[in-house]
Amino acid sequence: MTLTGNWTYPTAIRFGAGRIKELPEACAEAGMARPLLVTDRGLADLPITAAALDILEAAGLGRGLFAEVDPNPNERNLAAGVEAFRAGGHDGVIAFGGGSGLDLGKMVAFMAGQTRPVWDFEDIGDWWTRADAEAIAPIVAVPTTAGTGSEVGRASVITNADTHEKKIIFHPRVLPRVVICDPELTVGMPRAITAGTGLDAFAHCVEAFSSPHYHPMSQGIALEGMRLVKEYLPRAYADGTDLEARAHMMSAAMMGSTAFQKGLGAIHALSHPIGAVFNAHHGTTNAVCMPAVLAFNAEAIRERFDSAAAYLGIEGGFEGFQAFVQDLNDRMGIPRTLAELGASPERIDELAEMAIQDPSCGGNPVALTVEDLRALFHRCM
Repeated sequence: MTLTGNWTYPTAIRFGAGRIKELPEACAEAGMARPLLVTDRGLADLPITAAALDILEAAGLGRGLFAEVDPNPNERNLAAGVEAFRAGGHDGVIAFGGGSGLDLGKMVAFMAGQTRPVWDFEDIGDWWTRADAEAIAPIVAVPTTAGTGSEVGRASVITNADTHEKKIIFHPRVLPRVVICDPELTVGMPRAITAGTGLDAFAHCVEAFSSPHYHPMSQGIALEGMRLVKEYLPRAYADGTDLEARAHMMSAAMMGSTAFQKGLGAIHALSHPIGAVFNAHHGTTNAVCMPAVLAFNAEAIRERFDSAAAYLGIEGGFEGFQAFVQDLNDRMGIPRTLAELGASPERIDELAEMAIQDPSCGGNPVALTVEDLRALFHRCM
């Protein structure tokens, strides 16, 4: 099977090795003539970023670059990005990188034409209707990791630098016009990032599959996404140049992000405060929290994971799936505790209060209380 395709699900996706060369065509399709490439500091000086800028420059699109993006991007990064966008006379954004570059890039395009503060567009009720939709600049997304799936999402996660809270900013037009998924861009990922991002995609699929809300399409996507991670993440981790494994992991990342329209849950409710307060890697944090949350939700999800385990080729039903998750974490070098990621047990009460406010709580198959979240934090520490 040739791992190349043109998809529109949920947006236009150019998938396949070497397709970064089509960046000028993607910009034209999105209506950009002077794009700003937004990425994180770690990627700014890497060859894949230089190559993308060379492609843009050769096509007469300039080589505008903004890279003042933190691992957990905040409103200060956003303000600087909007200033760079306006000062450079740019007419669109290429969101380039992992979750931080993608999320911040999407928000630069979103906020460049707005007059209200970004927090006015948090994913609460119909707050998104406050935005001037016609002022949102077009976006082309180019993921360089296989985890968040933000390239096919209509929202970004932005950390409030003062309160250390992670907020989800949503608008339908934040969905990129075109996505270029080129697995060759992920070949250079370090093993730890391969593991953390891959397990982020897995967590998205697991939580979407666990969510009690009705969305059969998401349910099917989540199940197949789990299978792809099970089959191909160990291969990508063992051999970063395995292009077939890298390609399937990029698909799994998009599938997880598409599937979690159905809902997330306690894994993300725990993970978001840890990332915001202690600057821990999001996917790795999800992986650490996953075994405890599966155990907490056991009675509500046992039957569906009995079926999932059979599809995934895992013996022992739900208990077999639990054992598989811990074994996968161990094989990927994931710590067993949040303390190993720098989290402090002394702040559990504060973290639980933050977690109960996270919208992810609404997708958990068991209704959550602050006491539940406090107990889960203790189990994960």
